[in-house]
Amino acid sequence: MIPLMVALGAAIGAPSRYLLDRWVQRRFPSTLPLGTLVINLSGSAVLGLLMGLVAGGRIGSAALAAGGTGWCGAFTTYSTFSFETVKLVRARRVGPATGYVVASVVGGLLLAWGGVELGLALS
Repeated sequence: MIPLMVALGAAIGAPSRYLLDRWVQRRFPSTLPLGTLVINLSGSAVLGLLMGLVAGGRIGSAALAAGGTGWCGAFTTYSTFSFETVKLVRARRVGPATGYVVASVVGGLLLAWGGVELGLALS
């Protein structure tokens, strides 16, 4: 049952990532990878929320498998973050690359933490 829940979440997460990335790029044209940043930050918040809900006993392992491993796993993208950072550095855009890394890592950690705290508060 759990592998099926992971597959179901992933089947929704990957298209969600694609559609949100395209929407952000159309809505906010930039030379920075804003789509990936929004995706990874929101995915961090969602995973934190799910972990807080699990810790508080509000959801079980099947929901975590679908939402956390499945949806968040397919929605967020460390590989694209890494590639886009390398691309910025190779284009000699070290300042924007550094800002992107800091925003992604620090922002992701803070949003995951906030998500956990929210999930616990809701439990």
